[in-house]
Amino acid sequence: MGETVRLKAGESVPAYRTGLVAVLDIGSTKTVCLIARCEPGSIKVLGAALRESRGLRSGTVMEMTAAEESIRDCVAAAENLADARLQNVLISVNCGSPTTVTSRTAIPLPEGVAVNDEVLRHLLSEGRARCQLEGHVVIQSMPTSYVVDDSFGVRDPSGMVGQRIGVTMHGVAVKPTPLSNLRLAVERGHLKVAASLFAPYASGLSVLTDDEKQLGATIIDMGGGCTSIAVFMEGHLVHADMVPIGGQAVTNDIAVMLAAPLAAAERAKVLYGAALGDLESGADVVSIPQMGEENEEGDLRVPRSMLTRIIQARLEETFSEVHKRLRESGFDVAAGRRLVLTGGASQLAGARELAGRVLNKQVRVGRPRPQAGLPASSAGPDYATAVGLLMAGATMPPEVLNPELQSQQAENGTKGWLSRLTGGLIG
Repeated sequence: MGETVRLKAGESVPAYRTGLVAVLDIGSTKTVCLIARCEPGSIKVLGAALRESRGLRSGTVMEMTAAEESIRDCVAAAENLADARLQNVLISVNCGSPTTVTSRTAIPLPEGVAVNDEVLRHLLSEGRARCQLEGHVVIQSMPTSYVVDDSFGVRDPSGMVGQRIGVTMHGVAVKPTPLSNLRLAVERGHLKVAASLFAPYASGLSVLTDDEKQLGATIIDMGGGCTSIAVFMEGHLVHADMVPIGGQAVTNDIAVMLAAPLAAAERAKVLYGAALGDLESGADVVSIPQMGEENEEGDLRVPRSMLTRIIQARLEETFSEVHKRLRESGFDVAAGRRLVLTGGASQLAGARELAGRVLNKQVRVGRPRPQAGLPASSAGPDYATAVGLLMAGATMPPEVLNPELQSQQAENGTKGWLSRLTGGLIG
């Protein structure tokens, strides 16, 4: 509780806070709630629940009551498993057209005074004040590098002396209305949103290796309603974006083109679908139930290659749009050739190979790091964001996760914020 941990640029704090941490990954097709007990050096999942999301599209609340009920149901299931009642949660965000914002700030150093927590608090307060975008709300902002006089790229300036100290801050900003509605859907379940993180950033925390984060890697989080992009370089997030096409679009295409009910289209996609024809296996002909038909006699029998062509067309469109966004951002080449797929839609056969062809990168499917108490069934790419949220909530100081806390402390004159490990996210 009293341990002092300093935040280096591009690093998360390596110690675990003591107490309960609760997280909600609210997607368009599924909601995941994890509750864990953290102790120094360890973290154990006590409750894990997954429920079908309702009332959301592309990560945005479209029907408040339905969204609230699905979130309540998921949280209640996790609470029952953990034998705990939550007050605060850390949530993932994909809504509101996420975009990146960068700021650079410098302040003078008093003569003979070494950089300490008070200096850093003032510097980061100035940095966060500049890390803004008109018409948007910043949901996360973190230091990416420091400079002390002519020493650039400093990761931890604590104890250094000089005349000026500067910081480069990187943040993710979203439009306020979708964020407010998402938070409201959670808060109507008698929970407080302690902090929010961009979903693929959280995924990166759980699936990327240290080398990938340092040397450059791109996360493509393939959710049900949207496909999110996060680029990591030199240990930190440098770019964020979102394409409003997800795995549900593939299901809809199958349903429309084959006149199938949505449930049957989803089943056909999961059981028989492939993104590339050379990866097809099993039956050559697939039986697809038809809308309005009550028995199997009305099923449509189609070549499996037809199902593959439908899936491949939509995924090619998705990956092509991702490629376009990366080129326009300037990070397509700069971030290197490593690409990591996460999210439920990434598990579709051939998705990895197709992504490699379209984006011309080395691709792997990312699975979250094992966590004590987390069932094996919850160790797939579709849990990457939830596990990443848990890791962030268990390690990062609340002021780093929630810029509002840091601003409040600056107004109140609170000192030593980099040393605080308890508060904000305790369930």
